[in-house]
Amino acid sequence: MTALDNLSKALSRLPGVGPKSAARIAFYLVRSSDDYNRVLADGIATIKQKVKPCSICGSYTENDPCPICQDASRDRSVLCIVEQPQDVITIQNSGAYNGLFHVLGGAINPLNAVGPENLSFGQLLKRIDEGSFKEIIIATNPTEEGDTTALYIRHLLKDKPQISLTRLASGLPIGGDLEFADRSTLVRSLRGRIRI
Repeated sequence: MTALDNLSKALSRLPGVGPKSAARIAFYLVRSSDDYNRVLADGIATIKQKVKPCSICGSYTENDPCPICQDASRDRSVLCIVEQPQDVITIQNSGAYNGLFHVLGGAINPLNAVGPENLSFGQLLKRIDEGSFKEIIIATNPTEEGDTTALYIRHLLKDKPQISLTRLASGLPIGGDLEFADRSTLVRSLRGRIRI
């Protein structure tokens, strides 16, 4: 096996990168400058030492606690629960949310042996008990696993009527056509309709 084959095989293990894409990336790296390749290799080699989960919210950070948890200007009465650290970045980039986050580390998925004990529900309940949250937004993915996780969170918080529990709306995308929407999306859109 050649160096190109080894690199292509390693790259193809990345999410969303198939064998053809991995080969294209490997050939690109062969043509790239040594400086670029060194920067890329150093970034990959040191990422695990530099980036860690925040001890408060679970999002990835180089400084603990993360900048979001440290930011005193954020609304500390609202907590948004997400599945993965990348979900924090997605919601942050929208510019529409200024509260705090809690990363579960996944979603409940019994078929893949992921139960509540494998996720950060214990830390979540501790944060809620120690905080002064008025609203908790469940921002799990609109999948069976995300819905199961949302129902589990609702069950965990059933004895906290002082906290408003909400879930992100889901349905038709802006600019989308009804004829191209799948059945599940249409069902969610109809159930989540709003008054205008």
